[in-house]
Amino acid sequence: MQLIVNPGLLDERVVDLPEGTTTIGRTQESSLCVLHMSLSRRHALLVREAERVLLTDLDSKNGTLVDEVRLEKFTPRELKAGESFRCGEVRFTLVSPVASEPLAPTQVQPLNTRFSPAAMDELLERVPESSSGSALRVKRASHENRANEKLQVLLKVSQLLSSPGQIETLLERILDLVFQIMEVDRVAILLVDPSTGALRPRVARVSTGEAPEGAFYSQRIVDYVRTHSVAALFSDAWMDPRLNDAASVVLQSIRASMCAPLKPRDEVLGVLYVDNLSRADGFSQEDLEFLTAFANQAAIALDNSLLAQKLAEEAVMRNAYARFFPPATLKKLSMARGGPLETIETEVTVLFSDISGFTKLSSELEPRQVVDLLNDYFPVMAEIVFRHEGTLEKYIGDALMAVWGAPFAHPDDATRAVRAAVEMQRALAGLNARWRERGWPELSIHVGLNTGRVAAGNIGSEQYLQYATIGDATNVASRVCSVAVEGQVVMSQATFERWLERDWNVTPLPPTPVKGKQEPLTLYRVEWNVPPPEWS
Repeated sequence: MQLIVNPGLLDERVVDLPEGTTTIGRTQESSLCVLHMSLSRRHALLVREAERVLLTDLDSKNGTLVDEVRLEKFTPRELKAGESFRCGEVRFTLVSPVASEPLAPTQVQPLNTRFSPAAMDELLERVPESSSGSALRVKRASHENRANEKLQVLLKVSQLLSSPGQIETLLERILDLVFQIMEVDRVAILLVDPSTGALRPRVARVSTGEAPEGAFYSQRIVDYVRTHSVAALFSDAWMDPRLNDAASVVLQSIRASMCAPLKPRDEVLGVLYVDNLSRADGFSQEDLEFLTAFANQAAIALDNSLLAQKLAEEAVMRNAYARFFPPATLKKLSMARGGPLETIETEVTVLFSDISGFTKLSSELEPRQVVDLLNDYFPVMAEIVFRHEGTLEKYIGDALMAVWGAPFAHPDDATRAVRAAVEMQRALAGLNARWRERGWPELSIHVGLNTGRVAAGNIGSEQYLQYATIGDATNVASRVCSVAVEGQVVMSQATFERWLERDWNVTPLPPTPVKGKQEPLTLYRVEWNVPPPEWS
């Protein structure tokens, strides 16, 4: 059996549906990960037994629909081959592959055609024709055919520069091609530094293959080309009056030089510079025209490589942040187009949730049973945090810590946190019902809330990001959680004062001493399972 994801769309793909269970969701925790904001982290479950397939919605936010009818959560529904279903906005079709007849095309065509460029060595002479006055090593041809020969070389250049790779590798490849195609003594590529806006040398080489000592190019020449966005040839730099005060021309013994901008679109990314040390009039108008066309090809390849690098970095950052932030926050971060989040000082409401009696329970279960239980429990709790637009900061053993107010604040952050805490208690009742059917032990949790100022930002290395809030407010939230007993939600005075929409009654607790605080805390217990008087 197979599953077609997004049938008929550009990103359609086919995946095999193995025997046993397959989970569908938007994170790597799921067997079938589909990165779409309409999916929950754990959205749906497929169970295959031979040709029989059962589909179950895992209490997803946007639902699982068959024939546009929403399934009841945790209620399996049998699927037949050919049937389609929808998780959020993502469509799936279940298919049973059948053996197909072998294709018999009318004609076949090898990938190499008469339009394919030959190998670079076949297009070039070892030494340029001296009588032509050109530095190009393009093979000798009639005037009519020479343009075609140069076009073939440029086509091959485009092909050789199209392979994806690191920026430095691409720059070295560009240098190799310049030396292979043109009779030059030195080549340099300078790129614009995004932080300063100045041209900075990235790679340079002499014809012997060695790296030059210091900057050999004329700064006036490269600045002129960048500023005017034109390619320029200086046939005898020693005698050019415009370069009389260019010390590099004299010190570096530059006789002839050419420079072309690397400009794939409106913005100049850098310049490509070549020179000749021994021969005045070493370059011709034909050489300048070719170098310009070559630089255009190099600029496109460079732009594509920079874009690919940027997209890769953003994907890594997005995947890292997906562990912490809800979709709305991720959207704001992507619109900001920033790098790693800066550290800020802000007020947050911190939620600590802990499983009651977990140490004793762990001693009675096998380690694998404990892991299975937590893997069933945490995604439901995390989804609640995200539904109320909180930041899931971390799991600590069997505990969960979430914050509201960082990286982006809402005026009702405390209200969101209280509602999430109550929803966690209610969701646990549904989980316990499911676990009873499986013969698993039931759980109870206690939740603590506190509000205060913290420092929030990334902590760790570039390879491992951890978004965290540091401050006394988080420590107090943990202490408040330890005061609560199973089934309770307890909040501090600071959270109580910022709780705008008090959907439930509270019971003040006696002044409570906690570790690390000289004065006892004023705490309130949320009577979440008792309707307020006006509800009665």
